Amino acid sequence: MMANHHDNSSMNAVPLLSEWKHHELGFVEDKDQTLHPSTTKTVSFIGTCLNGLSALSGVGILSIPYALATGGWLSLILLFVISMVAFYSGLLIKRCMDKDCNIKTYPDIGDLAFGKIGRLLVQGAMCIDLYLTASGFLILEGDNLDNLFPNTEIPGLAIGGKQLFVILVGIIIMPTVWLDDLSLLSYISASGVLASAIIICSVFSVATFDGSVGFNAKGNLLNWNGIPTAVNLYAFCYSAHTVFPSLYNSMRNKHQFSNVLIVCFGLSAASYACMAIIGYLMFGAEVESQITLSLPINRISSQIAIYTTLVNPISKYALVVTPVINALKGLFPQQHKNSRLISILISTTLVISSVIVALTVPLFAYLISLVGAFLGISTAIILPCACYLKISGTYNKFGIETVAIVTIIFLGVVIGIYGTHTALVEIINHL
Repeated sequence: MMANHHDNSSMNAVPLLSEWKHHELGFVEDKDQTLHPSTTKTVSFIGTCLNGLSALSGVGILSIPYALATGGWLSLILLFVISMVAFYSGLLIKRCMDKDCNIKTYPDIGDLAFGKIGRLLVQGAMCIDLYLTASGFLILEGDNLDNLFPNTEIPGLAIGGKQLFVILVGIIIMPTVWLDDLSLLSYISASGVLASAIIICSVFSVATFDGSVGFNAKGNLLNWNGIPTAVNLYAFCYSAHTVFPSLYNSMRNKHQFSNVLIVCFGLSAASYACMAIIGYLMFGAEVESQITLSLPINRISSQIAIYTTLVNPISKYALVVTPVINALKGLFPQQHKNSRLISILISTTLVISSVIVALTVPLFAYLISLVGAFLGISTAIILPCACYLKISGTYNKFGIETVAIVTIIFLGVVIGIYGTHTALVEIINHL
């Protein structure tokens, strides 16, 4: 998703997807030295749609059946409601950018609305989001590898199973975060849409052609106790707003951006709903926190889904943590910011700490539930709405849209607080 670029030529060599979050985080202080995608304006409508779908297509699709099982069939309505609210907040981001042509990144919007505090708030939320997402990658890898190779142990070591695989994956990933040029990884990570399609088709194939599974589960109509967790997981799926400013600036025809959002959120909602329904009909309330953990591993379709799941996080890890590394490097004195040793120390520390987080948090769904509640709702719903009210000045005017936006912010805050509390309780109770 992100790449650490040192000059303009290297930036041009990397797909747009890899540029987004690097620019979005706003870690390059000298904007005159930064080639923003808007200066090229070469991305077509279809290309922008693909980039948007890549941003919205992530590991959340693995836990969407678990979210539906947690909340019940009627909670599927909330998936579409959150999609519509996230789509609307995406339009508000576009309006904010239309107010000032100097806005290039998401932190720029926070800066224009609330000054340096707004910029720091946005950057901080994004860094935590990326760090926890990277930690979630390790949990995902450990769970699926342990499912493929159960009871794996190394003689002489007390650690085995999932914990062993998390550590091994951390060791494998370590050299990738030391790289200066992440262009190759960024091309692999841009295949999120294809990976999601492969996983959905593979899971559907298991249910269709494997008589031992089928679509026989009934499921519950509604589970009130599980609604907070379901909402958290749904919100995680649509928290890609941090890339929207760069996506907008990269377009050849910016007037079509609203249509891009319609396509992206429409197709994403459809794919998430399909996966949720398929997974819930297959396994009902017994579905695991990742759909791949419920699949019979002796089937070719299952193995395709699992191996597709394993490849993407490994390629994405370094791209995800690069902006966090850049942010931490920015805390050092100027003469040390470009130090190779400092960069390696920071990146190594990040990998080790994320391995510890992955070993501590018991379930992948619990971690992304926390990310969805605490950060997803903040960056995808609350911040866009709050920034638009401030930048546009509509908070001084009483109207239907103002009331709607204030209501969205209020509900977002309530849901975010309660959802974060629920996610933390789940994690603590299962430590």
